[in-house]
Amino acid sequence: MGQTGHVSTGEHTRSVHPPALPPLRQTPLAPPVHRSATFAFASAQECADVFAAPTSGYSYSRTDNPSVDAFALAAAALEGDGAAGQAFASGTAAQTAVLLALCASGSHVVVPRELYGGTYALLVRQLARFGVIAEFVDQRDLDAVRAALRPQTTVLWAETIANPTLSVTDLPALAALAHEAGVPLVVDSTFAPPPVCRPLEHGADLVVHSATKYVGGHSDVTGGLVLGAPELVGRVRQVRVDTGSSLGPDDAVLLQRGLATLPLPVERQCATALAVATALEGHPGIARVAHPGLASHRDHALAVRLFTPGRYGAVVTFTPRGGREAGFRLVDRLRLVARATSLGGTVSKAVHVASTTHLALSDEALRAAGIDPGAVRLSVGLEDPEDLVADLLQALDD
Repeated sequence: MGQTGHVSTGEHTRSVHPPALPPLRQTPLAPPVHRSATFAFASAQECADVFAAPTSGYSYSRTDNPSVDAFALAAAALEGDGAAGQAFASGTAAQTAVLLALCASGSHVVVPRELYGGTYALLVRQLARFGVIAEFVDQRDLDAVRAALRPQTTVLWAETIANPTLSVTDLPALAALAHEAGVPLVVDSTFAPPPVCRPLEHGADLVVHSATKYVGGHSDVTGGLVLGAPELVGRVRQVRVDTGSSLGPDDAVLLQRGLATLPLPVERQCATALAVATALEGHPGIARVAHPGLASHRDHALAVRLFTPGRYGAVVTFTPRGGREAGFRLVDRLRLVARATSLGGTVSKAVHVASTTHLALSDEALRAAGIDPGAVRLSVGLEDPEDLVADLLQALDD
């Protein structure tokens, strides 16, 4: 019911100043969408107070928005006790904010050779122009990581599960090396969302997610998250405000919806991915199958130690025999699996790695990262496992 007794004014004024509803006495079960670019104040002093201490209230949605804050708060609670969070327009925006917050001209960043192509491009094509030096190392070799850390190092970067090789990173060991050197460990855990692994519990200082993937869960929204130590997250927040890479309120509510059910699809997708990997392993048309749940995977024991029991991620990377042409041919023969990038959605997706997600890498960089020219990355959705296996086998056997 609206308020009555509204003062009579001109039609244009009444159009933009409608009567206000009384305060809600009941609690809506769905989070509200605060679709407002700006916020009004009760007084000039309140306005001044919020501008002086932005986290004390809301003034402008590029700075902060209640719907976005609610999503970031919920994500931080799922990632770890005491964690703070910031949400971004994409996972790449989140990564950019972290690196800008922690680096300056002359900064040295230690990153894995097995690195997501978008992160590689950000470091090599963009940040290198401003004097940030990236050193690529085999992070399985802890002595090499230790040797790479130097006084100019400001970040040790890792991926919980490497994209697309699916190597598993020894997070506690890297955290020990980083803290011994006095630098933060930043972990991209997009391939291992909280129901699989929580890097903060293994010593990471910041965790980055492309929320587009498992958190959104429906391939209908993009977003990114930075979660972790409040002091570091505060520095990242300032970069978000200064660069305008903020998430919109409508997208935040969609992502919070996905977050509410996140453990359920992830559990199923992980189980299906292991079933698919098991079915492909040993097929004569496949040179190699990578999935941390396989006993044959070189990091299987580490995955058992770090991950929630029975959950080893929902991506399978496999290499058909015959090189790049074989990878293209297999992807083209799929009938059920979509030829699409990204992961974490309801529909399974497959891409030829070297020509899509890792296009920024040269042939030499691909070899250094252990990526075969014919490799195919399969993101497992919510289909029945036997249907996915049948589709993959017919693509291999045609």
